[in-house]
Amino acid sequence: MKQLIYIFAFVFSTITLAQNEALFEQANSLYNDGNYSEAIKKYDAILKSGKHSAELYFNLGNSHYKLNHVAPSIYYYEKALQLAPNDKEIINNIAFARNMTIDAIDTIPEVGFAKWIKNITNTFSFETWAKICVVFMSLFVILFLIYYFTYSTGKKRLTFVGSITTLTLSCLALVFAFHKYNLTKNDKPAIVFTQESKVKSEPNLRSTEAFTLHEGTKVQVLDTVNNWRKIKLADGKIGWISSEDIKLLNNF
Repeated sequence: MKQLIYIFAFVFSTITLAQNEALFEQANSLYNDGNYSEAIKKYDAILKSGKHSAELYFNLGNSHYKLNHVAPSIYYYEKALQLAPNDKEIINNIAFARNMTIDAIDTIPEVGFAKWIKNITNTFSFETWAKICVVFMSLFVILFLIYYFTYSTGKKRLTFVGSITTLTLSCLALVFAFHKYNLTKNDKPAIVFTQESKVKSEPNLRSTEAFTLHEGTKVQVLDTVNNWRKIKLADGKIGWISSEDIKLLNNF
């Protein structure tokens, strides 16, 4: 019975893959012909099947950009960047898309020790830091065993220093792993999708207006209360926006 399930699953995935490839080719052809609206429908159909890739999001961003859809183009470029953060073409195109936005928000630069730690932490993913931790811990165990069983003074000295060094590096990797995990967990970006949104000082319609945002602006979600999201801008401003006015980049 299990074998039949595996066979059906394999056949289904193969058919889905073939369909997605056909849809992708059709969408690219429509895009090249300048039929951007129809191309978007094809790309969306691939997304609905559960297929995600930087190339797919990038092409969706390009299609929306050609139609001057500010928020969707930035949204899909951001999704593409999440999967391919160093892709120069994506970085270049999202810069053009951001030029279409109305809100001019200054970014507060990070300086000093905090910036240095964050840069090191972002060098690797959580999984990579965890693997580095395991590797150094394994080296520590091996060196410690050699130190414990060897009788040579020179080897004892070398293996002792090596074991302490690898243990320290393992602990540092563990710290960076958890820091990366927390950074990723707390990173909840979203894009404003309404043409104009009134951001409130409190999560209700009766509260005073803190500031106004326009489509395409990127925000960080800090909290959720009913149908309101507490957001923070790159310049440090904080307020409450209707959940319907923004679209989250991460699934959480």
